[in-house]
Amino acid sequence: MELIDTHAHIQEDAFEADRSEVLVRAFEAGVKHIVVVGFNVDSSRRAVELAQVHPRLSAVVGIQPNYAHEARPADWDTIVELVQDKSVVGIGETGLDRYWKTVPIELQIEYFHRHLQLSRETGLPFVVHCRDADEDIVVELRKAAKDGPLNGVMHSFTGTMETAQACWELGMHISFAGMVTFKNNHALRAVAAAVPSDRIVIETDCPYLAPSPNRGKRNEPAFVTLTADCLAGVRGLSSNEFADLTTANAQRLFRLPSCA
Repeated sequence: MELIDTHAHIQEDAFEADRSEVLVRAFEAGVKHIVVVGFNVDSSRRAVELAQVHPRLSAVVGIQPNYAHEARPADWDTIVELVQDKSVVGIGETGLDRYWKTVPIELQIEYFHRHLQLSRETGLPFVVHCRDADEDIVVELRKAAKDGPLNGVMHSFTGTMETAQACWELGMHISFAGMVTFKNNHALRAVAAAVPSDRIVIETDCPYLAPSPNRGKRNEPAFVTLTADCLAGVRGLSSNEFADLTTANAQRLFRLPSCA
């Protein structure tokens, strides 16, 4: 199998002691490329630094909604500068989050639209974080779609069939992480079975939410194979067929080089 982990945070301190070993395990497991995603200016910068020295890594840069209130005036300018680096393949993660209730939704929406505009200006796809904000996200995406086609991905999707359909009809990709493998998550697996074949991708969102049977452990890119195997069965495909499908989708979405 050749897989792409479309959303990982291997720049985080959780991997500081054994990052090289983590990458080796991923590549040995069949993960051919990893997209390292920032959530504030510092993590975005570290993502770029990693991608600059590892040919199998690419970076996504942005300010996640839960960090919008911490952003200094110059931070957005830094994100815009980082986008110019050839290792950067996307904008984000961005989006909306009503779970933590620490950042005013108005500020989150402002930053969401900054990212969407930067995506339009650069031609790079945007990566959406959504937690307890499905209706808000769909409303804002529909507003944005009035200015032209959308080019993005709903990362670590856990929403309803209705939300997923609204998103893919707007041109979005839908990405599934380890939670889709959890024993009682039948509804999410039903959503994964329904996503159009050209719109589904997979990720780890590591170090968070490792898939079964590693639930509760530190997640890492090699574990994306477990999510792939689960979803292959859900969609009635072999593991190789599903890997080929999601790898082609990820390559097209992020304009990644061929894994051949």
